[in-house]
Amino acid sequence: MFDVNEFILKKAKELGFGDVVVLGYEMDRRQVRFANNEITVAKNWHERKVEIFVELEKRVAGTSITELSGENIERTLKALLSTLKNMSPKEDYYSIAEGPFKYRDIPETFDKAIVELDEPNEYVETAINAALEEGAKRVAGVLYTDHNRLYLTTSNSVEAFDEGTGIEISVRAFIGDLESGHGTNSVRILKKFDPESAGRKAGEIAKIAQKPEQGPEGKFDVIFDPLAFANLLSYMSFMTSAFAAEAGFSFLVGKLGQKVANENVTIKDVGNIPNAYGTRKFDDEGVPTRETTIIERGTFKTFLLNTSLAKKYRTETTANAGLTMPHAWNILLEPGDYSKDELFEDVRRGIYITNVWYTRFQNYVKGDFSTIPRDGIFLVERGELKPIRNIRVSDNFQRILENITALGKQLHHIHWWEVRTPVFTPYVLVKDVGITRATM
Repeated sequence: MFDVNEFILKKAKELGFGDVVVLGYEMDRRQVRFANNEITVAKNWHERKVEIFVELEKRVAGTSITELSGENIERTLKALLSTLKNMSPKEDYYSIAEGPFKYRDIPETFDKAIVELDEPNEYVETAINAALEEGAKRVAGVLYTDHNRLYLTTSNSVEAFDEGTGIEISVRAFIGDLESGHGTNSVRILKKFDPESAGRKAGEIAKIAQKPEQGPEGKFDVIFDPLAFANLLSYMSFMTSAFAAEAGFSFLVGKLGQKVANENVTIKDVGNIPNAYGTRKFDDEGVPTRETTIIERGTFKTFLLNTSLAKKYRTETTANAGLTMPHAWNILLEPGDYSKDELFEDVRRGIYITNVWYTRFQNYVKGDFSTIPRDGIFLVERGELKPIRNIRVSDNFQRILENITALGKQLHHIHWWEVRTPVFTPYVLVKDVGITRATM
């Protein structure tokens, strides 16, 4: 792949481009789907592609190439050149990072055992059996294994390689039409994979969610399960990008240095944390990934930046460059002092939400959003759980952050198709959350 990268870089420079980033991918993915307690589909994919960023006199563009012949590469570069010549300069563009850089290996991001894994079905069966043991009648979900290689070459003296693996499972357990639970487990090394915990949690929730009644409306203290709160934080991660702020898609605009959350809230992006699904050695400009504190004790400290935006705002890159915009790697909400039991004991009358979907923002700048709880939802009264259904969370994201009153002690790593930016979060207690009736 580096030969392909070098060919692209050479041809791009011959055509007169200035800054050039070439990011090559080789990806092997295996999928095992299951439904009604049985494996139904097994698939394998192998993909090679190259993503390109180019600049011409402050005009910028990017594209992907999957057909990597020399003829197609040259045709694509010429098309980019023609496009850029018809564009207006981006006057606040300030180039990409200057290399070379030195990189450290990050523990627990590559495992040969996952690459050589012949039979993942046993892990699926373990998850299914765990859910059934807890009382589930039907179990469904999906398992993935991944083996990825990244090849980065830039016009500013960067050549970098990273290799990673992962294995993850998403399990949903059902008893009837209205009773379900969900559990996940995502790791980078095989020995830490725990499909049983995902199946067991899904089955436990489904079992206690039986015979739900219509949920109430109003303001309630809400305990968010890590699976549910990770969904919200994953959406929020986009709003921490300086690109999102400039495009008008962030409630954090104009709030640097201001209180935007309860003082017990510290949120970080950690690009180099071991055993996390978003971890990489370097960003898309080649800058070594690092830890960046976004919100510290409730105060908003920084947007996520690439080199150009950092120069624009006279600061340093946070090593979050994507090919077109900065983005988070792994969002981490620092834990608190409460056990799970203590969180529930603190709620006289509230709601426990185990999962959400259809999260939508009615106003990005204000942070107004709604999301629909799914799977087990419970009215909490002095530690006891009463199943409910058909409610919606309708609130404001900054108000949610400001009203976080307690955080669990244990962090949970969440990554699945509803949480695309990986998140580490504890159980979270939020006071006075707006609850309305769902209309879907």
